[in-house]
Amino acid sequence: MPELPEVETVVRDLRAPLVGRTISGVTYDWPRSLVTPDGPIFTGRIAGQPVEAIDRRGKYILIRLRPDTLIVHLKMTGRLYVVPDEAERYADRWVHFTFQLDNAHQLRFSDARKFGRVYLVADSIDITGVLGPEPLEKTFTLNAFRERIARRSGMLKPLLLNQTFLAGLGNIYADEALFTSGLHPLRRADTLAEDEVARLYTAIRDVLRAGIRREGASVNWYRKPDGAKGSAQDGLSVYGRAGQPCPRCGHPIEKTVVGQRGTHLCPVCQAR
Repeated sequence: MPELPEVETVVRDLRAPLVGRTISGVTYDWPRSLVTPDGPIFTGRIAGQPVEAIDRRGKYILIRLRPDTLIVHLKMTGRLYVVPDEAERYADRWVHFTFQLDNAHQLRFSDARKFGRVYLVADSIDITGVLGPEPLEKTFTLNAFRERIARRSGMLKPLLLNQTFLAGLGNIYADEALFTSGLHPLRRADTLAEDEVARLYTAIRDVLRAGIRREGASVNWYRKPDGAKGSAQDGLSVYGRAGQPCPRCGHPIEKTVVGQRGTHLCPVCQAR
């Protein structure tokens, strides 16, 4: 599933072709992906709304219209891209939403597994209000992280994946942050010393920034809006590297399951 760096890359790449355009209509063939409002209301309400801005909240893409906000969650296989009306792309075989623009272009939402979600709401807080803080915001300081984690006692890996704790982290960058900070995924939050909390805080921000610089990790379905791959997968230390040598100590990277999620770690550098 695309995580914060991948979604941020999509948002940045969609701004140029979308901001300033107007959605003149929409067609779709998979109603289950449309969470709200009901289909006839959705198609009638979105028509004629201009695109004023595109933002991100956690893993949600927020396309700010006037007066509503179109929200898209890519889930596992979702892709968003803007192309001329007549253009054909490989991902078109899985397109389930087509947003017609006023300049003979279309915003297409391709989703092979059909797990993606689409919302049209008056206030995006109705959908994103439950999310935790953004880990790269200036307001998310080390002290803020200390206060937040001090109230938790669960295992670190599931905690980092909890979107109400922090917004945007997923399996890839949680594994990378835990390796970078030298912490075992099964460590409990209430056992961390002050310096370990500081290391984890720094590691979370560092791996997310690196992921954004490399325009996301194309380890599976994720592609940028132009169809190209990101390169963050080339810089990963543990995720997807089971059996390969640890970049620090040379011991083979192991893969286990934590909280029903595949988890990669170095048992030496992240001793429990």
